Amino acid sequence: MRILLAGGTGLIGQALCRHWQRQGHELWVWSRNPQQVPALCSGARGIAQLQALDGNAPLDAVVNLAGAPIADRPWTAARRALLWRSRVDLTRTLVDWMGRQATPPRVLLSGSAVGWYGDGGEQWLTEDSAPGNADFGSRLCVAWEQEAERARQWGVRVALLRTAPVLAPQGGMLARLLPPFRLGLGGRLGSGRQWMPWIHLEDQVALIDHLLRDDRCTGPYNACAPEAVRNGDFTQTLAHTLHRPAILPAPAWALRLALGEMSVLLLGGQRLVPRRTKEAGFSWRHPLLSAALKHLIQKQ
Repeated sequence: MRILLAGGTGLIGQALCRHWQRQGHELWVWSRNPQQVPALCSGARGIAQLQALDGNAPLDAVVNLAGAPIADRPWTAARRALLWRSRVDLTRTLVDWMGRQATPPRVLLSGSAVGWYGDGGEQWLTEDSAPGNADFGSRLCVAWEQEAERARQWGVRVALLRTAPVLAPQGGMLARLLPPFRLGLGGRLGSGRQWMPWIHLEDQVALIDHLLRDDRCTGPYNACAPEAVRNGDFTQTLAHTLHRPAILPAPAWALRLALGEMSVLLLGGQRLVPRRTKEAGFSWRHPLLSAALKHLIQKQ
C-alpha cells in the first residue's frame, strides 16, 4: 500500500513505520521537519507540504495521528490554541487536500482519544456512548472527529481511534512514571478510584493495522485493553512489577491547584468497553495489565 502518515514521528507513528516498512508498504510522513523523517521513521520519506504528493500515484490510505502532546503542560489559552490547531485545524487541512485529489485515498484512520467521553465516573462506556463535552479535552476530541468524518463525502472510509494512554517504556505515560516508581516515590492520583484505560503499544499498532486492512471497519473504535482497571490498581500493579512500594499519593487538591482544568486527565476516568473493537475481530496480545507491564519492563 501507499500510505501517508501525519504525526509519524511520534511514539505510535514510529512504531507503525517500523511495522509497515517490514511489510513492504510505501510510506510518506507529513512533518514540520521532513529531513528527520528517514532516521526517525525507518526510512519513510518526509514531506513538509501535502502538495509535494500532487501528481504522484494515488495514495491507498491516510493515517492521521498528528497533535501536540495534550498532557505536557497546563491548558493556558495559548496551549489550548496550539492543541486545537495541531488537531482540528490540521485535520481540516488534510481532509480538504484529500477531497481535491482526482482519486482520493480509500481510507482515513484518524486519531482521537478516550477523553472524548470526558469523566465518565462509574458508567460503562462503549463507542455508542455520548461525548462528555464538559471539559476542553472532550470538546477538542469531538471537533477533531467531526473534521475527519467530512472525508466520507468523497467516498472515503473513515475509522476513528479513541486511544487510551499507550504503554511503552520509551515514551508516553509509562516512561514518565517509571523514574519515580523505581525510586519508591510513586502513588495513586487523588482517591485512586478513577478508571484508567490503557493499551500496550504493540496492540495499538496491531489495531491500526487491523482497521486499515478490514474494509468493513468504519466509525469509532475504543483503542484500549479489555481489562478495566482503576488508578489505584494500576499504581499497585506497576509498583509490584518493579518490586517497589507505592505509598506517596498525589492529593486531588494539589493536582487541581497545579494543573487547573487539565487535572481532569488525571482525576477523571473512563470505564471503557472496547465493544466495537472486539466485534471487528481484533485480538489483543496484551489484554491484562500485569502481564503487559512485565513485558514492557523486561524489554528495557
